[in-house]
Amino acid sequence: MKERKTIPWTTKEILEATNGELLCGDPVRSFAGVSIDSRSITPKDFFIAIAGESHDGHGFAPAVVDQGIGGLVICRQKIEGLPVADWQEKDISCVAVDDTTRALGDLATFNRRRTDVTVAAITGSNGKTTTRKLTAGVVARQFNTLATAGNFNNQIGLPLTLLELESAHQAAVVEMGTNNPGEIARLAEIALPDIGVLTNVGPAHLEGLGSLEGVKREKGDLIKGLNRGGKAVLNADDPRVLQLADETQYDVLLFGRSPEAAIRAEEVREEDQSTSFILMLKQEGVEIRLNAPGHYMVSNALAAAAVGFLLEIPAAQIKAGLESFTPVSGRMNICHLANGVHIIDDTYNANPDSMQ
Repeated sequence: MKERKTIPWTTKEILEATNGELLCGDPVRSFAGVSIDSRSITPKDFFIAIAGESHDGHGFAPAVVDQGIGGLVICRQKIEGLPVADWQEKDISCVAVDDTTRALGDLATFNRRRTDVTVAAITGSNGKTTTRKLTAGVVARQFNTLATAGNFNNQIGLPLTLLELESAHQAAVVEMGTNNPGEIARLAEIALPDIGVLTNVGPAHLEGLGSLEGVKREKGDLIKGLNRGGKAVLNADDPRVLQLADETQYDVLLFGRSPEAAIRAEEVREEDQSTSFILMLKQEGVEIRLNAPGHYMVSNALAAAAVGFLLEIPAAQIKAGLESFTPVSGRMNICHLANGVHIIDDTYNANPDSMQ
């Protein structure tokens, strides 16, 4: 297992990041990292008690203290039900906040600010996970890169990703998902992205976002939330995404099959288990062979190439990053059986538009 080299925290920094109240403990006490999981936490970590849909971390707080951890963040409303007086006697650092989920995000922002990384954030109705993996593969060719693991793309998962940033990291590629209005805006507030990628706008999460126009507004909040001097990477083949290009104050780089796109694909050829095309990086053409079938994969690859282009990664390295891609587990994995039957495993959680 890789040794963690995350940047240490002091209780004082946790108070500063969360605007919390110190109930007990030493402000200068140091911790190796932050954790929300009582099962994997180490005695060197600071515990954040998250109240989730299925489990409330406050119920595990006494146990993690008994395991030897020296600090924790709790919700003010839960104080009366917790043995804070006992923790005071044990010199445990205990910080109270109004909302521990928000505090987790604030800690992630604090950590993102104290590292010299370029953050690329990806959202869209379809293709987020594949595009994130392709982009991370490209960016990692040139920079020490942290990337979202699995589908850690919400108000818990995104902060946990950013809390893994180390001093040696130069870039981070993160994914942002949403179910309801305001979630992308909060995720952008947490991550402070330098590059925002919008893959497409489709009929996903309409139960929360109401309409395609609602989806467009929600996804567009990533572009509104870019860091100062940020750049937007937008799909020129999606009319709703293209509308956002005219609405933003930030520099825009378009990708797609459209002639309007600076990063575009020409001569697309679908084969048995691969897709080939000529990648045009403005005026420079590079032949690409993706290890995945499907014409829709080209759009994902173009988005990743656009991020690489903005980061001034050489064309040869962009090519290498794209061609090193292997499909995400459960996304268009094709198995050829000895009897001639082909099994397509596309069982990854997805919305109807993605399946179509």
